[in-house]
Amino acid sequence: MNFLYSPRHRFLSPFTLFIQRRWKKPTVSARTRLEDRVRDPHFDKLMTQLKRLYLVLKIHHLMSTRKRAPFVSLTLMSRWRNILGLNVPVGPFLHKYPHVFHVFVHPLRRNTCCRVTKKMKELILLERVVVKQQEMEAVKRVKKLLMMSVSGTLRLHALRMIRRELGLPEDFRDSILGKFSGDFKLIGLEVVELVDCDAELGLAEVEKWREREYTEKWLSEFETQFAFPISFPTGFKIERGFRERLKNWQRLSYTKPFERKEVVRVRTCGGIERYEKRAVAVLHELLSLTVEKMVEVDQLVHFRRDLGIEVNLRELLLRHPGIFYISTKGKTLTVFLREAYVKGGLIEPNPVYEARRNILDLVLLGCRKTRQLLAGDEVKEESNVVVCEVNEEGEKQGDWVIPFLENCEKSRSP
Repeated sequence: MNFLYSPRHRFLSPFTLFIQRRWKKPTVSARTRLEDRVRDPHFDKLMTQLKRLYLVLKIHHLMSTRKRAPFVSLTLMSRWRNILGLNVPVGPFLHKYPHVFHVFVHPLRRNTCCRVTKKMKELILLERVVVKQQEMEAVKRVKKLLMMSVSGTLRLHALRMIRRELGLPEDFRDSILGKFSGDFKLIGLEVVELVDCDAELGLAEVEKWREREYTEKWLSEFETQFAFPISFPTGFKIERGFRERLKNWQRLSYTKPFERKEVVRVRTCGGIERYEKRAVAVLHELLSLTVEKMVEVDQLVHFRRDLGIEVNLRELLLRHPGIFYISTKGKTLTVFLREAYVKGGLIEPNPVYEARRNILDLVLLGCRKTRQLLAGDEVKEESNVVVCEVNEEGEKQGDWVIPFLENCEKSRSP
């Protein structure tokens, strides 16, 4: 029997070796791009902090649903561990944030309870007030989204998914869409339509950047007409020929988000590239409309059909690391607009962002002792001390109990 074709040494056959080489060939997919991407520590750190904030806000929401009292017992809160997704007991977690939660012993029931601090309540109320004051800005954001839509309509379910990102109130269906009936029209129960387009809102945010590049840096119109701001993270490796491909992509024309929707033929020259570049422009404008210039990737999926970006969103975002950054911190993927941030903070903050940032700063204080926390500790100690009132005759409250008990003992004795 031939040595190469023996059952014992069959793996040494030329055909098997050829198959093994094909199996070992590395594949490039969205998953491999996500694992091999260059990480940005500023965005990852911010996402870790926001993860703690969302957990604290979720606890506050569960506590606010309890209408019996302004506090909740830790026994009941321990049942929320699976709902919150906590890896530690609820009690030790609450003790990490004394500026947000006040853990105390109930004076009558003698069980451990928790309530939200006054400072935290004030900041949450301030955020709601600011969202109410920025009502007209929220109307503009919704109108621009509808103007980008292929059919001029959006599903309310998709708007609910990014309600917080757009700075909309919880009852935006009545307070925004129902109130401004001259701009929006409700079709049925779950579809909103734009009544009339506003030409002043038809200018994308990237167009403002292009105008600044053209006037301030004296760049040619050929270079800036269809270009996007690019900033690669530290450590990004530029391969051979990458700069030339990027330059050609920046010059490539495309159908802009607010322009009349034209059918892009894939078989024509540059059809696929132009279609994907329009999808990049739509995602860029959508992120620019958000309050914090970030949104979860899973939430973008609900806008694919309405905005005409029926592509693999995660792979599209990973192919443009100079424009978008995907963070894997947390339970879901979150995409950031790179040009809007510097060292983990917005370059041009808005009132809603500043109000939410104040809440985040309070959460990040952790167990640090501040003047406000020390003053609050003194008040807590005084409230926990039981002081008896003394009347004019020098008798304290409760002195009558002792002779009453003595008389009971005497009546029982033979």
